[in-house]
Amino acid sequence: MNDIFLKACRGEEVPYTPVWIMRQAGRYLPEYQAVRAEVDFLTLCKTPELAAKVTLQPVEKLKVDAAILFSDILIAVEAMGMHLEFSDRKGPVLSDPVRTKSGIDRLVIPDTEDSMPFVIEAIKILRSQLNVPLIGFSGAPFTLATYMIEGGSSKNFLNTKRMMFQNPGLFSLLMDKITMTVISYLSSQIRAGAQAVQLFDTWAGALAPEDYKEFVLPSVKRAIAELKKEGVPVIYFVNECAALLKEIKKTTADVIGIDWRIDLKDAIKGLGKKFAVQGNLDPCALFLPHEKMEDKVKDILWKGEFAKGHIFNLGHGILPESPAENAVALVEAVHRFSER
Repeated sequence: MNDIFLKACRGEEVPYTPVWIMRQAGRYLPEYQAVRAEVDFLTLCKTPELAAKVTLQPVEKLKVDAAILFSDILIAVEAMGMHLEFSDRKGPVLSDPVRTKSGIDRLVIPDTEDSMPFVIEAIKILRSQLNVPLIGFSGAPFTLATYMIEGGSSKNFLNTKRMMFQNPGLFSLLMDKITMTVISYLSSQIRAGAQAVQLFDTWAGALAPEDYKEFVLPSVKRAIAELKKEGVPVIYFVNECAALLKEIKKTTADVIGIDWRIDLKDAIKGLGKKFAVQGNLDPCALFLPHEKMEDKVKDILWKGEFAKGHIFNLGHGILPESPAENAVALVEAVHRFSER
């Protein structure tokens, strides 16, 4: 097996910089579109054979150094007892948002094997077929909380911040239940065969540093500390992380994901030598001419050398409109320019 990704997570010497792409199994790939045309999104997530098939597609086409399980961060939220739908216009919609104690009391901490067996089965299928490591994942507690409180996506997170500021005890109760779910969910993925896990804190960047420290950091530290007992690398990604690095470095994550809004060398300097880093090309750089895209790749690779370890990635998920051939060229460029 090609284990270069895992070595980079641990800060070990590698023959080249490994690369994978957030949302690499997705709509930019014609192969994915062909599968998706036959089934709705949730059915795709919940059918192990299909989820495994689309997980494998970018590994085979792009030659990336890691696979990430095809699923959605809200699968675990649905298992907690909320009704989940996906709308082409609105994205994810969670009916009856959780904004009261009675709403929180109705939520359960699901057993993954019982309530999400399709996730476990997909992982087992993939481990039998992959020649690169498999990454499991979940939304981080705060990001999941925003969807549960808002009922879907939000521009200003009014209801979430209102609960945080006006009823912190209630918010803490919800975060505690979500954190226990995340720990259980990812631990089950690891026991099924996931060789690393990533926590996506997509919306934590909407918070002021002092609010992140008070309302989010304790749950992240708790989740990561428990997951590290499973013995696999833990990646923590915060979108719009620049203002939060002082607090993020207090986690015990093995790898910190960096978005594109901060210079990678500055991020590494802020984090110190304790962490490997992942990132951080702007997803829209895939629309550049190849020569200019390669210039950006070389710059990020050079800056990544200052970290304990570096995994090349985009600073957020690949966009559906991205040309698949440019993603192939990106991976090839990372491998070529980073060869030791």
